[in-house]
Amino acid sequence: MPAQAHQTRVPRESRHDSLWHSSPPGSIYDYIKVASFSIGPDGLIDQWSLRAAELFGLTAAQTVGRDPVEAFMPPELRENGHRKVAEILDGQEWTGLVPFRIPGGSGDHQVAEIYVMPTETGTGRRAALCVVVDVRALRRIESDLAGSQAIFGQSPFGFLLFGTDLTVQRANRRFATVFGGAVDDHRGRTVHDYLPPREAERMTAALRRVLDTGEAVTDLQISGAAPGSREHRHWSVNLYRVHGGSGRPIGVAGLGTDVTRRHLAAREAAGVRRNLALLNEAGHRIGNSLDLETTARELLDVTVPGFCDLASVDLYQGLLLGDDDRPARPQGPGLPSLPGRGSGRAPSAPLRRVAFASAVSDAPLSGPLVAVGETHRYPAASPGALALRTARTRLIEGGGPEDLVQSTLVVPLVAHDTVVGLAQFSRTKGSEPFGERDRAVAVELTARAAVCIDNARLYRREHERALILQRSLLPPGDPEAAGLDIACRYLPGNAATEVGGDWFDVIELPGHRTALVVGDVMGRGLRAAAAMGELRTAVRTLALLDLEPAEVLGALDEIARGLGTPGGTHHTRSREADNSEVYLATCVYAVYDPVTRRCTIANAGHMPPVLVEPGEPGAPPRPGLLLEVPPGMPLGVGGEPFEEVEVELPEGALLALYTDGLVESRDHPLEEGLRGLREALADPVRPLEDVCDHVLEALDTHHGEDDIALLMARVQGLPADAVGDWRLPRDARSVGRARELARAKLPAWGLEGLLDTTELLVSELVTNALRYGEGEIRLRLLLDRTLVCEVWDANLVQPRRRRARDTDEGGRGLQLVGLLSAGWGSRRTHRGKSVWFELPLPGPGPDAEAGAGAELSAEQLLEMYG
Repeated sequence: MPAQAHQTRVPRESRHDSLWHSSPPGSIYDYIKVASFSIGPDGLIDQWSLRAAELFGLTAAQTVGRDPVEAFMPPELRENGHRKVAEILDGQEWTGLVPFRIPGGSGDHQVAEIYVMPTETGTGRRAALCVVVDVRALRRIESDLAGSQAIFGQSPFGFLLFGTDLTVQRANRRFATVFGGAVDDHRGRTVHDYLPPREAERMTAALRRVLDTGEAVTDLQISGAAPGSREHRHWSVNLYRVHGGSGRPIGVAGLGTDVTRRHLAAREAAGVRRNLALLNEAGHRIGNSLDLETTARELLDVTVPGFCDLASVDLYQGLLLGDDDRPARPQGPGLPSLPGRGSGRAPSAPLRRVAFASAVSDAPLSGPLVAVGETHRYPAASPGALALRTARTRLIEGGGPEDLVQSTLVVPLVAHDTVVGLAQFSRTKGSEPFGERDRAVAVELTARAAVCIDNARLYRREHERALILQRSLLPPGDPEAAGLDIACRYLPGNAATEVGGDWFDVIELPGHRTALVVGDVMGRGLRAAAAMGELRTAVRTLALLDLEPAEVLGALDEIARGLGTPGGTHHTRSREADNSEVYLATCVYAVYDPVTRRCTIANAGHMPPVLVEPGEPGAPPRPGLLLEVPPGMPLGVGGEPFEEVEVELPEGALLALYTDGLVESRDHPLEEGLRGLREALADPVRPLEDVCDHVLEALDTHHGEDDIALLMARVQGLPADAVGDWRLPRDARSVGRARELARAKLPAWGLEGLLDTTELLVSELVTNALRYGEGEIRLRLLLDRTLVCEVWDANLVQPRRRRARDTDEGGRGLQLVGLLSAGWGSRRTHRGKSVWFELPLPGPGPDAEAGAGAELSAEQLLEMYG
């Protein structure tokens, strides 16, 4: 039992002992200066505490035994002071403010709050215990309490005081207004009671960091909805650690400001800046190419992913194919009309998807997925068809539960009041849905792209027309010529239009001769190409007259002088006020005869031809030679005759005609370009196409300063056994002799099928030479891709085909020649004239088919000759 009694006392003693411990730093007595002293029955100080010594600055030795009224109070207050002391010693309590001054001090009066309690001595005599408080410290505490109350109670911002356990110790009224309940209801809560889990974890980590390190956190952005509210808010929170009077941390203070409006305004401003940057980027990146598909891809490069997650562009199929047929948009009762909108393509016309971009995977646009390059139509009631029909943007919100797309803008591409296609922009779930500002941005982006696409369409149309023009003015395919191997190249100086004023031509002349032409109209572009076309047509017309090269250039000069004048003749020009355009051109015209391998050349201010002769076997290749052909004046200048030279071309030689764009450049002098051309042509043995490519690679042909035309011909003269050449006297027997020669020559060439026709036509031409010509008669048969027969005489008068009357006994010979041959004609020579006809060789081919229709029946011949 004693042991049990002892055990029951231990806990009680422990509880009593636990009450007697030192107060932690920061107690109220650390802030308030409290002192005590006692007054004995005689009215004198008999005890003086150490706190009193600190408060009054006097030691016990200086105060004990002294009258407190005489020692501390001013003289004018001492009478009242003695009366109060007497009342206290009579047993009355008293509390009040007592002015005092420290003896020996500065003499300044101070005020102390004193509480006097009557006491008794051991003998029963009356005494007093005085407790003194410094009023200045009390006023400071009162001011601090008032400030604290102002912060918590009157602050327009939410204020929380967290304890060291991170629970709310105190909240102000503003915080309670936002989060509900009374102020005291929030005591003991944590941030998890106010914020979503993720934000609560961020806030807790910040509180712990501030409490542990003492480093304040400013402008911590917290977002969430207040309890019981669905409105998403944003707060800016400032946290700092709070310390007690001794410097010990006692918690964390948090000041929260609602910045939802500021956040929305910032987001709005950021959106505006983003949209402006997007439009600025679009201005730099869209329209850099004049290609329809590339422009569409540039639009998507700008918008994905900066504006949307997925996007596509559809263009009308007819627009891509160059079809400029634009049916008017149907209007009438029940159909929407668009004020200010012009005609457009029918909404039901097929479209082709030209571009698609995605910033996410497995998220197709709403509706069936259309592959790039695929042609399709939108259903009549679909948003795409409605946007095309009305030329107005459509916004599609939401989608199915499995559809990743939550918002789509369907925007028609409108350029110059014409709908040219459709663009779709989509945002997937998780992205912000499209708003009105996004709609305006999409319309602006597509408007810019549509104008660029329409410009590309116009360029493509004009480009195709220019190409058709240019190609129609150049020889089609690979030109062919008797006794020549031909290769050619054309490079436009303007890569955008691919048209210019340079041209070359290969013209077949009678007698298996060939005219080689290279010219250059000064200037570039369509204007130069149009002038070039007129000159090229004129050259071909003059070549058919079989004029000498100098005569062709002389006539061409007259034509060039009249190109820019009204009526097309230079005689209407006024030297004083000439508003007409001046067209100048250079040209070189060469005629090659494969029988003699001689070439006659005339030059009108053009670059000199280059001749490369074949070298000896095993010898190093020799550079090309610039032929000395009098340059003459450019076409269109007039006033000077042109000269021509005749050059014999050895078998295997290479002749190069070119324009100045091949050898001229701002980077080097003309002589350097000519030397480079001669060296590039030094090896004429290689295939001619390879020689052309080597020349273009060796020279600077990509400077874009001028057009380049290159015409190269390798000499391959007609072999001797392909030529039959006879001279006949002016005798009636020469007709029979001519038939015999033709009948003997054709079987050697394997042309037995042409014997009858050739014999008949040779007889007609020789007969005419005997009847109407002069001098010796010359008969020549030439075999190459066709059979050519020529009859020469010394008379300059050209034969003329006429229609014979029924009563005429003659005059039908040339009609017969025209009907049985593939072609016939006459040309002047230095010693007279030459009349010729041409027959296609038997066998498959277009020439054989053309000649098949020339055969006449016996009845037609009998009817013709009566």
